[in-house]
Amino acid sequence: MNQQNRREFLKGTIAGTGTVLGAGAILPNQAVAVEPPTRNGHPYFKLSLAGYSFNRFLLKGWTSEQLPNAKLTLEKFFEFCAEQGLEGIEPTSYYFPKMITPEYLNSLKNLAFRLGLDISGTAIGNNFCLPAGAARDQQLKQTRDWIDHASILGAPVIRIFGGKIPKGVSEEQAVKWCVECIDQSLEYAATKGVFLALENHGGITTKSETMLNIIKGVGPSEWFGVNFDSGNFSTADPYADLEKIAPYAINAQLKVSVKVNGKKERTDFARVIDILKKANYRGYLVLEYEEKEDPFKMIPEILKEIRGLIAT
Repeated sequence: MNQQNRREFLKGTIAGTGTVLGAGAILPNQAVAVEPPTRNGHPYFKLSLAGYSFNRFLLKGWTSEQLPNAKLTLEKFFEFCAEQGLEGIEPTSYYFPKMITPEYLNSLKNLAFRLGLDISGTAIGNNFCLPAGAARDQQLKQTRDWIDHASILGAPVIRIFGGKIPKGVSEEQAVKWCVECIDQSLEYAATKGVFLALENHGGITTKSETMLNIIKGVGPSEWFGVNFDSGNFSTADPYADLEKIAPYAINAQLKVSVKVNGKKERTDFARVIDILKKANYRGYLVLEYEEKEDPFKMIPEILKEIRGLIAT
């Protein structure tokens, strides 16, 4: 049974008999869509750092022959995170070797554990705004592959993108394609115990309203939510947009800058953290440093600022 037929079946079952359908089942009065995660009313934050913070230093899709000339390796990045006293680390997918093996993934898992770090998640640069066909199949395979990688690493969540609306395609159609791809990916993610978190990352998720349309179209699934990125909305009031998606957050990123009508300004960290507190968010705050200044120097200072805010 495909996802669309399954959804119709669930609707019919709920409307008719209210039959319980097993673990994570939908009850008669529940909506057949993703709902904000149920929490205990007590916000809680742990700190992690995204590999993208060292984007200009880390090799991308490397081979072993390139490693001797690397400015920074993932292993050294892990050590840096441990030196900062972080609870977690996000080894972003772009900085993995061209050929990823279970042995390599297990070596990173081993290193993280020995350093006292959780692997808080990872990320892929997928595009789900595609019609059925070879291009979509490739994106879905990439997602399945990274679900497998995340499962081996012990990474509980993958940040996924919605993608870009193709020229000449309506937003409504692109939303439909995106939902289809997310639904299909979630079926596999659930078998591996890996969450998929849709990030507000431009393209089809540029507007919070469109992003909410995608969220409400997906599901039902206990393995889906939002990657709340504080720096990716570029509207008249990005903080108001963040408030709209915060209840669905299962992973959260902090950036040093926000964009107000496209104009860059310093992020009000206290305001962002307050938004997450009001949404009763519990989980990782992942710093993703994208500024031009030296990340080795600036990241410790920013982490100190954030620690002060979440301690209050």
